[in-house]
Amino acid sequence: MNNIDLRRTARLAIAVTFSCSAIAATAADSGAYPTKPIRFIVPFAPAGSADALARTIQPALSEALGQTLVIDNRPGASSTIGTDMAAKAVPDGYTLLMVTTTHTVNPSLISKLPFDTVKDFAPVSLVVSQPNILVVHPSVPAKSVKELVAMAKAKPNTMNFASGGNGSSPHLSGELFNIVAGIKITHIPYKGSGPGVTDLLGGHVQLMFAGPLALEQHIKSGRVRALAIADKRRSTVLPDVPTMTEAGFPGVETGTWYGILAPARTPPAIVAHVQKTIVRILQAPDLKSRILNQGVDIVASTPDEFGKLIIAEVAKWSRVVKAADIHAD
Repeated sequence: MNNIDLRRTARLAIAVTFSCSAIAATAADSGAYPTKPIRFIVPFAPAGSADALARTIQPALSEALGQTLVIDNRPGASSTIGTDMAAKAVPDGYTLLMVTTTHTVNPSLISKLPFDTVKDFAPVSLVVSQPNILVVHPSVPAKSVKELVAMAKAKPNTMNFASGGNGSSPHLSGELFNIVAGIKITHIPYKGSGPGVTDLLGGHVQLMFAGPLALEQHIKSGRVRALAIADKRRSTVLPDVPTMTEAGFPGVETGTWYGILAPARTPPAIVAHVQKTIVRILQAPDLKSRILNQGVDIVASTPDEFGKLIIAEVAKWSRVVKAADIHAD
């Protein structure tokens, strides 16, 4: 194939893409969308937290949209395999993607992503968030974050914190805490948050950042002590635990959020239709109750709000990864 043929092929591919978008936009404007099943890519393995959330909202979202929402698990490479599939899908409203905080951390940890984290996607809506909680083993005498920081400053490099591995949310949380508080608590990576929690309970590590699902029962049983919620607002699960800002360390806001994206150039009318539908179903009493029982907070947003969050998170984690010299496993 010569250069002229290549240029013609490229122009045809672009024309087809924009033609599909135009048809989809017309369908949305006329109220016809959707007219066929929608693929819902979850770039994580079945039975994980992202998959559990997707399957929790799937029936209600399918019913509200009037079409089947087909969950397509595509795990691997820190969620980039499934995410790349969504980035390259036809932007006609029939491909949606579940993403988590990992989506905004990957640009700092993976040198050559096959997609642009911001430009190749159309934000639809945040769905839920799960703030991290700073907890310590009962053997640690600190009863507040300020007391913990004072201990760490008095004896640098003698305390340690567990995580689910390099680049995981608990790891990044601990490093951000180090930066904001001006301390050095040593990172101990584990192969998953579960083993980290186990060693925390056994007193082999002294502290950890993790979500309510992993820690709530141990906090309530007294096996670990919660010092602060790494969020702007208190947790509905643990309302008596102060935020990091209330504890005197604003800026330590970490956790895992979950949201939905579509391929870039998906017609705005379709994006708006899906977003409004998501917001509506999340307020239905039965679904709302089931989601809150998973230890997360409902934070449905506008596409613009979600887009701004993604940009801000990419910048934030880039600074943390660089400052802490974090490398992917």
